[in-house]
Amino acid sequence: MDEATSPDERVTSSAVRVVSARTPLGQRLRNLVERRELLWGLIVSDIRIKYKGSALGLIWSMLSPALTLATYYLVFSVFLKNGIPGFVVYLFAGLVVWTMFQTAVSTSTGVIVDRAGLVKKVSFPREILALSNVGAAIFYFVIQFAVLVAFVLLIGHHVPWSLAWLLPMAFVSLVLFAAALGIVMSAVTVYLRDVRHLMDVLLQLWFWVSPVVYSYANSLAAPLHRHGLTALYFVNPITPIILTFQRVIYGSTVVTSTTTGTALHVLPSWPISTFATMNAIVLAVAVVVFLLALAIFGRLEGNFESEL
Repeated sequence: MDEATSPDERVTSSAVRVVSARTPLGQRLRNLVERRELLWGLIVSDIRIKYKGSALGLIWSMLSPALTLATYYLVFSVFLKNGIPGFVVYLFAGLVVWTMFQTAVSTSTGVIVDRAGLVKKVSFPREILALSNVGAAIFYFVIQFAVLVAFVLLIGHHVPWSLAWLLPMAFVSLVLFAAALGIVMSAVTVYLRDVRHLMDVLLQLWFWVSPVVYSYANSLAAPLHRHGLTALYFVNPITPIILTFQRVIYGSTVVTSTTTGTALHVLPSWPISTFATMNAIVLAVAVVVFLLALAIFGRLEGNFESEL
């Protein structure tokens, strides 16, 4: 190895070089693009490992959300009627978003520690490990979303597909936020192993402050709006993403209760232009957060080998 090589670029094997912790952000992005085949290989590997030895294999990825959806349909249509017509569609539209986010973040948080042997022996951009788990979560999201679409078509629920153009912006924002948090937490966990368990608890709390299992009118937005603090409700970056998916898939903003006959404000009655503006803002913030996450990861990865 050339003696001029900086210490940050040395690894135990003299035949390879690692990505320096001081690599400029632009170069880090180029490194990720150049190693996209490795990223794809890790995603495929994660998916194969999950179903290794399973008789049904990937079919479980379809059966699991289908059974979950059938359970919700039975519970909220027969036993726990809340007056919201087609509530299971509203619920699952938000749940597929949250499940993707939670899966991506929780599996990414400890990935560098779990793959310590690979990190210490092979030269590659270490962010790819977290991103591979995000990619696997995207795969499962696509399957769950397909099951949801099949379900709404089966029960004849009216979906305003003309609004579907809102979903790509919301989905990209979701992926970027999940990737950003997963990348940062994967690096922090190398130094503080308890972060993995802390994230599990925080994600559970995060779920209940996101509008998944309750309507917009019955959420934290109502008391905050009365005090002129509605903006605080949207500090949670997942909130506008979930609301967008629910607006497109569920469709209605105000419905008539099946139990009391009164009007229920299930979703905010904003014009579509407001949803579009909101998603554009969220996407811009998501890009900034993702780039910031890469910069933070770069500052933390320099001592990975010694900590692992």
